[in-house]
Amino acid sequence: MAVSADMIITNGRVKSMNPDLPHAEAVAIAGGRILAVGSDSEIAAYRTTGTRILDAGGGTVTPGINESHIHLFGGSAKLDQLSLFNVKGYDAMKAAVHAYAASNPTEPLLMANGCDYTILGDGRSVDRHVLDSILADRPLAVMSPDHHTVWANTIALTKAGLMEGRRLPSGNEIVMGGDGLANGELREHYAFDDVIALSANGGRDMLGLSTGDEPQPVPSAADRAYDRGLLKRGLQHLASHGITSFQNMDGNRYQLELLSEIQAEGALICRGRVPLHYVSGDIDEQMDKAAQMRAEFGGEWLNSGTVKVFMDGVLDSHTAVMYDDYDDRPGWKGEPRFDQTTFDRICIAADKRGLQIAVHAIGDGAVSSVIDGFAAARRANGGRDSRHRIEHIEVVRDGDIGRMAEMKIVASMQPTVPPGQMGLPLEPTLSRIGAKNWARAYAWRAIRDAGIDLIFSTDWPVSPVSPILSMHSAMTREPWRDDLPDNRQTLMEVLDAYTVRGAYAEFAETWKGQVRPGFAADIVIWNSDLESLDPEAILNVAPLYTICAGQVTYAA
Repeated sequence: MAVSADMIITNGRVKSMNPDLPHAEAVAIAGGRILAVGSDSEIAAYRTTGTRILDAGGGTVTPGINESHIHLFGGSAKLDQLSLFNVKGYDAMKAAVHAYAASNPTEPLLMANGCDYTILGDGRSVDRHVLDSILADRPLAVMSPDHHTVWANTIALTKAGLMEGRRLPSGNEIVMGGDGLANGELREHYAFDDVIALSANGGRDMLGLSTGDEPQPVPSAADRAYDRGLLKRGLQHLASHGITSFQNMDGNRYQLELLSEIQAEGALICRGRVPLHYVSGDIDEQMDKAAQMRAEFGGEWLNSGTVKVFMDGVLDSHTAVMYDDYDDRPGWKGEPRFDQTTFDRICIAADKRGLQIAVHAIGDGAVSSVIDGFAAARRANGGRDSRHRIEHIEVVRDGDIGRMAEMKIVASMQPTVPPGQMGLPLEPTLSRIGAKNWARAYAWRAIRDAGIDLIFSTDWPVSPVSPILSMHSAMTREPWRDDLPDNRQTLMEVLDAYTVRGAYAEFAETWKGQVRPGFAADIVIWNSDLESLDPEAILNVAPLYTICAGQVTYAA
């Protein structure tokens, strides 16, 4: 054999996602690329004394997972923070906070995540008085699962200068109490950024999400080393879940620089795409910055070229923009982050520079406005293979599904977030959506059937980053009512959304997303035969090995 393999995967059930050879037993890898795919006997011909052999043990072998909507920096920082996921009731919340505070005596801000809007039950809401009764003498902030609401205690609000309230951009709110002081509920980033900035790294992990700006003052060498350490832990966390590529959905130049420094150390173990998050400022200047980031970071390991924008908030805090009034709040549709004229200008400017646009839009009103913006860009600049994306699409009008298909807009959705999934309560989300809209909520089946490119992700740290949890949720979701559409996905549909479509969404479908000769050797060996499992049993699956560019980045 002319070429010998650096590594051979044998005894596997290969789901290649390559329609020309969908099933195989073995894979040969050389030079970071897939050399050959075939039967065990065919691939044995590439073996030499120096070839590393990985026995899949009859487990499924798939392309590496492409996590197409993630917040790497924030997720990495939160690995050390308190999780209130599935914590229920005041007493349990208090016990968790006290234990965390005792084990972190020097933290300047005690931060808890995953606090459900209904954590207290009985119609009670979290506010600063509740948090003061739990912990009054140290700054405490508690974030909702969707990351769009923070509740802070009085000392945290005081240190952040928020007790008297503050004028904020549209769609952001410091909720005020009857006493004329902040009640502790902070809706959206401009409301809670100054609380987050009390944390050990000064909130640098959240800058790409909150403002898209660069950290000020300029981080010291020690700061950069601290932040690189956070990101390395996050990258290892991704690899442990079978992830070989991530598409960040917040970003600034600082994150690209940190990841580039990690790459120079030889420690970038997942491929990454990082956007510029546009929030405010001169549109042309910011789009020029995004184009410059694309020019400087354009490799297979680290690249840019996307502009991320938020059009609305989330359903549970009534900050998602609905087309009609909220059922449970007549007269209120939500406030968009941008008026249509400004949003159109952003889209036209980004599209003119050949940049991809990815927009957070949860309510059907926001989704409709985003499509209008993409259409304005097409009218102004002409049609091209833009692959603009809408992130989340939790409610969508039927006619807008047709418009998305016609304009080839990518649908980026998260199977872990519908109410009732992953331990999430049905309320208040179902009431926010309104029963008349339930059939058009999280409409994976209608979107896929329309021929729209559908990609899946977790929005980590909003949900756990595990693609297995996401796959399970996508394959087992039950309708809330018998007459609603069945949105359950098949195993092959979920794998397609996490591999082939994920690569397509970042213009990389010619070299990754399939186990195919010549493609990047980004592969997961799972500990089970996925096809033989009942969907409920998918929860027990885990990676045996994660391989990126032919290197083992995780071994169980």
